[in-house]
Amino acid sequence: MNKADLTARIARESGQTKADVNRVLDAFLATVTKALRKGDKVKLVGFGTFSVIRRKARAGRDPQTGGPIRIPARRAAKFSAGEDLRAAVR
Repeated sequence: MNKADLTARIARESGQTKADVNRVLDAFLATVTKALRKGDKVKLVGFGTFSVIRRKARAGRDPQTGGPIRIPARRAAKFSAGEDLRAAVR
């Protein structure tokens, strides 16, 4: 399912227009992105938690040459599914 499919389905189930749903979805994504950029967590009880983790620098291999390379430390987004979502998927 892509964003257009999600927007259409939410619009159909909520009785809202696709344009309204798209604005709300864009606002939600922007808000979550800003929170993660600041290092905050976003918890949606039952659904899951969006957070930021720090990955340490590590050694790796260049796939073309096979030679060693250094992979720098970085921050990465993480999603942990909540209990309700895990149960629904089982």
